[in-house]
Amino acid sequence: MRIKPREKRKRTGSVQYKFIVSFFALIGALLLLMNTYPLMASRDLVFKEKESALMNQAAVISSSLSALDTLSANSVAQVMELLDVTSFSRIVVTDGSALVLYDTWGDSGIGKYALFSEISRALGGEQVFRSQFADGAFISRAAMPVRSRSVTLGSVYLCEYDSEQASLILSIQNILRVISIAACTVALILTVAFSRTLTARITHLAKAIQVVRGGNYAHRLDIGGNDELTELGNEFNNLTERLETTEQQRRRFVSDASHELKTPLASIRLLSDSIVQSGDMDMDTMREFVTDIGSEAERLQRTTEKLLDLSRRDDGIESKRSPVDIGAALKSTLRLLTPLADARNVTIEYTVGQDCMVLASEDDIHQIIFNLAENALKYNHDGGHVYLTVDGDETHVFLTVEDTGIGIPEEDRAQIFSRFYRVDKARSREAGGSGLGLSIVSDAVASLGGEITVSPRTPNGTRFAVSFPRFSEKEDAET
Repeated sequence: MRIKPREKRKRTGSVQYKFIVSFFALIGALLLLMNTYPLMASRDLVFKEKESALMNQAAVISSSLSALDTLSANSVAQVMELLDVTSFSRIVVTDGSALVLYDTWGDSGIGKYALFSEISRALGGEQVFRSQFADGAFISRAAMPVRSRSVTLGSVYLCEYDSEQASLILSIQNILRVISIAACTVALILTVAFSRTLTARITHLAKAIQVVRGGNYAHRLDIGGNDELTELGNEFNNLTERLETTEQQRRRFVSDASHELKTPLASIRLLSDSIVQSGDMDMDTMREFVTDIGSEAERLQRTTEKLLDLSRRDDGIESKRSPVDIGAALKSTLRLLTPLADARNVTIEYTVGQDCMVLASEDDIHQIIFNLAENALKYNHDGGHVYLTVDGDETHVFLTVEDTGIGIPEEDRAQIFSRFYRVDKARSREAGGSGLGLSIVSDAVASLGGEITVSPRTPNGTRFAVSFPRFSEKEDAET
């Protein structure tokens, strides 16, 4: 199903939205941690400080009062005046029945019972501390029993209302909140800008893919930058370049193949129409026309077979391989070319070494030798020579084909293995060449792991040198 442009924009926007949401989720978690952990740690530190201060002061008061035999309002007031404790919001001292004997809030509470839970627990023998952060202040309470000779005489209750440290923590909280808002704003701006840049580059790449998918293989991407997307863009350009080259080769191949097939077909039709339209054609002329039709049909058959062979190689279809003696294959192939050599008055000479074995199919070796030798015969001079040599060393087998013919210009040597390429098109057609033979040879040699080179021969002619990996029984046994 083809995706509409609007749907593509939605998908791009969805990627940008997901990126922004994900990034802000991370930023939000970090800011939440920054706004909670320092404040919690600060409050806990203040709580511990308050506990230490209040409990120490309560212990001092309790110790001072424990020197009295009994607790009374006058005796407690005298002790408290000596201690001069004025830094707390409220100090209450009770007897053993929770009756208030001393209260810094005034005399209105003296003589009444203190119903504070802290005092009740202190009279039970516990040391009590409780602190909370509320309404912009730290409210801390501590209570401790007053004991003398293992007897609880009463209790001491301290209460502190501290707004200074609370305001300091609140100011830190406000500063962190301002910083968080500023950080969120900056992060939002940077995230939107970065995500737009990122998604714009991705969109640019997606549009380029659509252009290439439409058949414009010459399109190239200029994505910029120096990151993974840049590498992806470079790989895209390399891919489109290969696609463009492949497409050009395909079109040229189709054009050349059509031209090669059209020429003999047109000749056959012209000759056959001439026979049909001529009512009084003599037998000799008709025989000549029929002979020409047969030659064109044979040429058409050869071209078709070569095209099929190239197609088979392009599809990666390989023939079954077995040990092949290059020397024996050379001799059998040259017997097929003897009539052509006699017709062109060309002498074939060959030298064959011993035990020149390669792992290949007999058809591939036959095609390599046949095409090279046939070209050496076709493009030779009258009374010329063709020299073939098969030898080898410990690792390779070498096939050399030399002729005393017309030679190949230096500017054409790099192209002679291309399909349908001819050095002299007029003479190639006259010789029956299709421009496919050397391409088949090159592909066959490459499939066997070999190499082929071409060079001029002194004083004239051309030299083709082919090397194959030598086959050994040891390698065969290991395989």
